[in-house]
Amino acid sequence: MKKTPTKQKVIDAASSLFFQNGFHGTSVRDIADKAAVNVSLISYYFKSKQGLLEYAVTQYYEAYLETIEISLMENDPLPPLEKLKHLIGAIIQYKQHNHQLSCFIHRELSLDSVFVREMAVTYLAKENYVISNAFYAIFSEQKGRHLDKRFLLMQLKGMLTTPYLMQYEWKDHVVGEFSHRQFVRNYTRTIDKWLEYVVEQDTEKAR
Repeated sequence: MKKTPTKQKVIDAASSLFFQNGFHGTSVRDIADKAAVNVSLISYYFKSKQGLLEYAVTQYYEAYLETIEISLMENDPLPPLEKLKHLIGAIIQYKQHNHQLSCFIHRELSLDSVFVREMAVTYLAKENYVISNAFYAIFSEQKGRHLDKRFLLMQLKGMLTTPYLMQYEWKDHVVGEFSHRQFVRNYTRTIDKWLEYVVEQDTEKAR
């Protein structure tokens, strides 16, 4: 489905309303009013509210995975730890740039639903594969036995999702484009320090 300015305006309106009121708390009429379009236009483009949701999420994840692939490709010559840091930065920057839709999607992913299962076998599986490989690469084969990296990987994934599951914790601190950029810098720096500490501890235990 080709993207048009009007279609994107509808998606932006829906993302904002889904973020504020949830999927079931938002009607097609609400979306049409916020986007200043006719209800029939939404039916023409997306068939239904569910179709609009699926299109928005698919568009979100396709662009997200493309962002990940670009980061890995551009930083491939770097050492594994630096490559992972750049990847983390790209992920947080993307999620923050699409803040409302990121928060809504992460809330939905915390529920057990058909929507979640469909996401899990497609986009989430690929995301998990890429992040896991990039994370495990920062440990040498000799050092691997000294830490249970699975729990550390779980912590890393938690840090990548927490701001979007607990968005109300940040709502008074992230207002406007400048504060979003500042959040990305500060938060990725915190994760970078954690990664450096993990590698340092593993190195010490390997001696």
